[in-house]
Amino acid sequence: MAGKAERIGISGGTFDPIHYGHLIIAEETRENLGLDRVIFIPAGKPPHKEAAAVSDASHRYRMVCEAVGTNPFFEVSDIEIKRPGYTYTVDTLNELKSVYGENAKLFFITGADVIRELLIWKECGKVFGMCEFVAALRPGYDKDDMADWMKYLADRFNAVIHVAEAPLIGISSTQIREKVKKGKSIKYLVPESVERYIYENGLYRNGRA
Repeated sequence: MAGKAERIGISGGTFDPIHYGHLIIAEETRENLGLDRVIFIPAGKPPHKEAAAVSDASHRYRMVCEAVGTNPFFEVSDIEIKRPGYTYTVDTLNELKSVYGENAKLFFITGADVIRELLIWKECGKVFGMCEFVAALRPGYDKDDMADWMKYLADRFNAVIHVAEAPLIGISSTQIREKVKKGKSIKYLVPESVERYIYENGLYRNGRA
């Protein structure tokens, strides 16, 4: 008898750096949707960002490893970092399907602000057919606007988008980088291991590293 198809969360992004907001949303989504695991996948060369605007992939990958190490349901993958050229979600989903099987159910966890950008993603129609999305709301985000976009994408692409039932965490990677640059504390914004990694490697002191 064939084994049960896995329910897999995908937490993708630049993670520059990863912070408690990412971790809380991933854990709440895992529990609420009954996921078997959540795979954190740091982006290699994001197509919608200038290369100079993103820290070296090796640092971002190591910070994610430091952050998720104590959660047995969390994993880290370097498939996007290893892939040459630009990083496209459709390619990542194809790779994950080849590893976990076509029947694996994938849930892509992202910020609600990204939902408006999905139409410019490579082969977005195929992406919607390969995974469901989980949109994490930030404090102050317009829920009505979000609902309108969810309806539009559902009507046009049969997209399935869940709104993350998690505490609204007002932490951003941009905020953390700015604090480090100004010599301010980032304690309780990132795990202690990530905070230590940032300082030991001199990240963000003069902008990104």
